[in-house]
Amino acid sequence: MTQIINKKEVQENPSKNLSIKTANNIDQAIFELKKITDRTSATVQDKAIKVVDDILENIKKRGDEALKEYTSRFDGFLSDKFQVPSDLILKAWEETPKGLQDSLLLAKQRIEKFHSLQLPKDITYTGQQGESLGRRWSPVEKAGIYIPGGRAAYPSTVLMNAIPAYVAGVNQTIMVSPANSKGELNQTVLAAAHITGINKVFRIGGAQAIGALAIGTESIPKVDVITGPGNIYVTLAKKKVYGKVGIDSLAGPSEILIIADQSAKLEHVASDMLAQSEHDPLASAILITTNKKLAEKLPAEIERQLINHPRLEICQESISNWGLIVLCDDLETCAKLSDTFAPEHLELLVEDPKRLALSIKNAGAIFMGPWSPEAIGDYLGGPNHTLPTSGTARFAGALCVETFMKNTSIIDFSKEAFHATKNSVVLLANSEGLHSHAESIRIRDTNSC
Repeated sequence: MTQIINKKEVQENPSKNLSIKTANNIDQAIFELKKITDRTSATVQDKAIKVVDDILENIKKRGDEALKEYTSRFDGFLSDKFQVPSDLILKAWEETPKGLQDSLLLAKQRIEKFHSLQLPKDITYTGQQGESLGRRWSPVEKAGIYIPGGRAAYPSTVLMNAIPAYVAGVNQTIMVSPANSKGELNQTVLAAAHITGINKVFRIGGAQAIGALAIGTESIPKVDVITGPGNIYVTLAKKKVYGKVGIDSLAGPSEILIIADQSAKLEHVASDMLAQSEHDPLASAILITTNKKLAEKLPAEIERQLINHPRLEICQESISNWGLIVLCDDLETCAKLSDTFAPEHLELLVEDPKRLALSIKNAGAIFMGPWSPEAIGDYLGGPNHTLPTSGTARFAGALCVETFMKNTSIIDFSKEAFHATKNSVVLLANSEGLHSHAESIRIRDTNSC
């Protein structure tokens, strides 16, 4: 039997404010998980799309003037200069406390090491008739990275986006991020920009920043690829400009799914769920467990850890709306439910995480055992923390070096190889009704070039 515990309210005594629903089959559990996957409603998106369309069209027509208006309206400051002076970026690094500097450098080292192992190799081989065939990788010329502002500053996002671009060999990396009403960016975000060698930093955000990077304005260079997470307006703007530029993904609200057995510690599970929920009111934290006592005690432990929490309201909203506990009979069922949800982050707090991981097919990142909490991956584990959300881990993976690269096919036929294959090409071209394709072969054969 599968039980679903849906946390509706987190108040003073959460154990008395929970609605516990019992399902007789796994289908009901799948239904609840699907509601979480679809939590960004189409109605909200429809309203946002009209706003995004207008912004992008205005940026296209009016460039910097439109950027100034949107920056004044949405961020609360007006300036003729969007670019952050290089001396301020250096100053931000120099004024960063030594311990935080060391932590940023450690994270940079670990992320760069892991991503350097991702560099794809060129392919060259000789075919049956002596032709040379291959694939050559090369970086894009310019990359734009979007770093969110608002509720929190994310220097880790700077590292996770800029370092793969650097490893790929991108010539110019441009960072955009919304500033506060004084036109200031977070000092640690600027410090991260400094150590990753970002070429230019601009104080712009929202859909207008995506439009500027994709289209180009008087101040903002047009780029080839845009990466980085943002709110629904940023995400929809990336969707709209895809095709003009490349993008990493269409990120939805963040999520964690924890599979736990009798070996899992209650306080670990609660803290890891809160570490996810504090991101955003739409963040989702899910526990799927075979441990009935853990399922029953978790709400009270979450409430205990929320006492004096600096992001209390965000955590409460996230957990009350999108928190979920599922009690299963066995780990096999837990794994199947997880694969159905295809989580962005999957923690395996079980006795044998390596064995269980072998049965997982759909997950952005898997965190193995009690000493690998998601926070390790967020900051300095090494693999990228920009991961597929909202079920897209079924077909997508993490941001990587290849995000900032493209490949070119190389076809080098000799005269001998041409003559050995010409008849087949003509037949295939004729089968598609493409006369000139076939003629381009015949004419070479006739001229005996």
